[in-house]
Amino acid sequence: MFFAKNKKPLALMLTLALSATVLLSGCGAKQQQQAAGATQVKAMKVLQQDAPVSSEYAGQVVGRDEVKVQSKVSGKIVEKYFHGGDHVEAGQPLYRLDSRQYESAVLQAQANLAQSQATLSNAQTDLYRDQSLLAADAISEQTVTTQQANVNAYSAAAAANQALVQKAQQDLDDTVVYAPMSGQVSVDDVAVGTFATAGNTNLVTIGTIDPVFVQFSISEAEYLKFRNIQSMQSGSGNPLDVTVKLSDGSTYPMDGRIVQADRALAQNTGTLTVKALFPNPNGLLLPGMFARVKLTGETIPNAILVPQRAVQQLLDKTFVMVVGDDGKSEARSIELGQQVGSYYVVKSGLSASDTVVVEGLSSLTEGKDLAVTMVTPEDMGFSFEEDTTPYDTMTNSDSNS
Repeated sequence: MFFAKNKKPLALMLTLALSATVLLSGCGAKQQQQAAGATQVKAMKVLQQDAPVSSEYAGQVVGRDEVKVQSKVSGKIVEKYFHGGDHVEAGQPLYRLDSRQYESAVLQAQANLAQSQATLSNAQTDLYRDQSLLAADAISEQTVTTQQANVNAYSAAAAANQALVQKAQQDLDDTVVYAPMSGQVSVDDVAVGTFATAGNTNLVTIGTIDPVFVQFSISEAEYLKFRNIQSMQSGSGNPLDVTVKLSDGSTYPMDGRIVQADRALAQNTGTLTVKALFPNPNGLLLPGMFARVKLTGETIPNAILVPQRAVQQLLDKTFVMVVGDDGKSEARSIELGQQVGSYYVVKSGLSASDTVVVEGLSSLTEGKDLAVTMVTPEDMGFSFEEDTTPYDTMTNSDSNS
C-alpha cells in the first residue's frame, strides 16, 4: 500500500534525473566540440623593461703593429739567431747572410779610394808647383788653370770612391738582419740555407699582441644608429660599450674601445670599416682569430618589447596576433623601433598587459578561438643577446601547430 502511494513521486524523480543527465551530457559535448575547434598556440606576455640598444658583428683580431722583415741585401742565409714564436727586442739580430762578396766589395772600394786619393795628392802637388812658376812668370796662366781643373776632377773622383766605400761597408753591415721593433716573431720563418732577395723575400713577421685591434664592418644603417663615431673615439658624449665573444662562446673579460673608423664607406660593400682596441696582457687574443663584436649604446627606459618571431608583415603592414579578452585571436598593428637581441622595441600598438602569440602563427587568422599555452622567454630561447632559435625550427614548429 505504501509503495502504491509513492509510485508517482518516484517516477517523477527518475524522470528529472534522466533529464539532468542528458542536459549535462549535451553541455559537455558542446564544450568538447568548442575545444576541438580551437587553434593550439603558444603565447607570452609582452615585456616592459629597460632595453640596451646593441648590435653584433663578425670581426677579426689584427695586430696593432706588424712588420714583415726583409733583408736590404741579397744572399744565402748562413745563421739564424731566434726560434719561431720567440719574443724579440728592437735591434736584436735575427739572421746573418753570407758576407764574403760584400767583404770583397769593401776591399775593392777601399783600393779604388786609395788610388783616387793618391792621384789627387799628385795633382795637388803639381798645382802648387805650377802656381809658384806662374808667380815667377815661368809658365802661362792657362797651364795653372788646366791643372786646377785636374785637381777638381780628381777630388770629385775621390769623393765618389769614398761614397762607394761607405756603400760597400753598409751592404756588409746589412748582411746581419736586425729586428726593427720589439714583438713576437711568427713561426713561418725562413730557414738557414735559403737565398734571400733584397726587398723581396719575407724572412719573418714581427707583431705586437698587447694591445690588439679587432676589426669589423658596419652597414650604413648601423652607422647611422651609432653615428657618434667621433665621440666613440674621443671618449666624450655617450661612448659605446665594446665587448668581444670568442669562437668557443666565451666572452673576453676586458672591454675595448673604438679608436679608428674609415673615412668613407667601401664602394664594393657599402660598409664602414671600424677598429676597436683591446688590452691583451695574457696574449689570449691572437691575430687572425675570429670573434663577435658587440656594441652597446644607449638604454631605452621602460621599453615595450615583443619577440621578433611574433611579428608578421603583410605588404606595408606590421602586426602581431594578440590573445583577446574573449580568448580569440586579434590582429594588432604595431610600429617597430630598434632590434634588441630576440626582440623588437614597439613604439606603438601594444601595452605591457597584452599577450602575443609566438608559436602557431602559420595558419592563424583573426577571430579564431584559441587554446593558449603560456610560455616564458626562457622556454622559447629568447635572449637580449641574440636570437638563439633557428629559423628552420620556428618554421617547422609553426607548421606543426
